[in-house]
Amino acid sequence: MSNTTLIIEERAANIGNFMVGRLLPFRKKRMVGPFIFIDHMGPAHMGPAENMDIGPHPHIGLSTLTYLLEGSMQHRDSIGSDIEIKPGAVNWMSAGKGVVHSERTPNYLRGTEKVVHGLQIWVAQPKSVENDEPFFSHTEAQDLPLWQDNKVNYKLVAGKAFGKTSPVPVHSELFLLEITTKEEAEVCIGKELYGEVGIYILDGSISAEGNIYEEKQLLVNTADELCSITLSPNAHIFIFGGIPFEEERFIFWNFVSSNKYVIEKAKEDWMQKKFPMIEGEDDLVAVPGREFAE
Repeated sequence: MSNTTLIIEERAANIGNFMVGRLLPFRKKRMVGPFIFIDHMGPAHMGPAENMDIGPHPHIGLSTLTYLLEGSMQHRDSIGSDIEIKPGAVNWMSAGKGVVHSERTPNYLRGTEKVVHGLQIWVAQPKSVENDEPFFSHTEAQDLPLWQDNKVNYKLVAGKAFGKTSPVPVHSELFLLEITTKEEAEVCIGKELYGEVGIYILDGSISAEGNIYEEKQLLVNTADELCSITLSPNAHIFIFGGIPFEEERFIFWNFVSSNKYVIEKAKEDWMQKKFPMIEGEDDLVAVPGREFAE
């Protein structure tokens, strides 16, 4: 771990009613494997008059992965999906050539005290599928691989690792692991992972080769340079990454593509209201600095 190529501090960003901690993209590191965007949401404690209301907005060329630690969120999209996500479950939406979705506080929680806490992740799609039809998949918490080793609890949220496979329908070679422990414990990870690796410390700390890394830090390295890490008592970390793409990925607002022209066209199509829409929702989020066509 002394060869860690980069240490990224969580940075505050405002997404409306509450602040998030932005991890990716970072000016010195745009992606880790196929992961191109990660926000740590909350924990946001909202009163009865406060709600999450992220109105309809578009995506292309990426898959969104929503993973909650606390609270609840209602996902609706232009494909016809309408589902509540709760802690431990996974919402996976592949945008392909274009999809629109909204994320809101469920109706039954409005007017109550509530909390939202979790990760919002974007995974860039391989060039071969970035123009495919969009689709949505929901995986319940109990369907994800869970195991324990050396006093450490593991959950494979997405992808393949440690000889296990998550049912989340990913497009590329990647992994997202949630790891917790109540006692100090060692985790041997190098031989089990591949490609680029990011370690996000949510709670507690980790140590390796005499170095100590604290919570709200993201460490980035490659799998062949990793060996083992020691977790502090009550540590909670996420390990993610995979095989990087050969082609560069461009990102603007909610759009990701291997082709800048595709992003420019997506901007215009959204502002001209040419994307598919969500029935019954019209509080559209505009491209920054732009106004919708009449």
